[in-house]
Amino acid sequence: MALRVVGASGHLWSRSCQHLERKNPQLEVVTELIRGQHPHLKGFYRNKNQRVICVKNMDPEVVLLHATRLRNALGRKVVKLKTRHVTKHPSVQGTWTTDVQF
Repeated sequence: MALRVVGASGHLWSRSCQHLERKNPQLEVVTELIRGQHPHLKGFYRNKNQRVICVKNMDPEVVLLHATRLRNALGRKVVKLKTRHVTKHPSVQGTWTTDVQF
């Protein structure tokens, strides 16, 4: 996985970035400064997917938390659930619908 930090100043991110790189040698961390854009994190995964998280006005600890979440993610696309309500113990009486006659 590659983690790219875009738009963040080097001073703000340098300590957190170095700490993240030391603890995770499997990551490739790239920092670049693009003027006129909000700072954001981009996670590039092996399955050719990417995730982007905006980190505008966030403390370095919160940015590090988001970077850790990007690292822990599998990079799969978000799949919408087909039902609105998912439970381990479905109702014995059945689900309520508007067609129920009393």
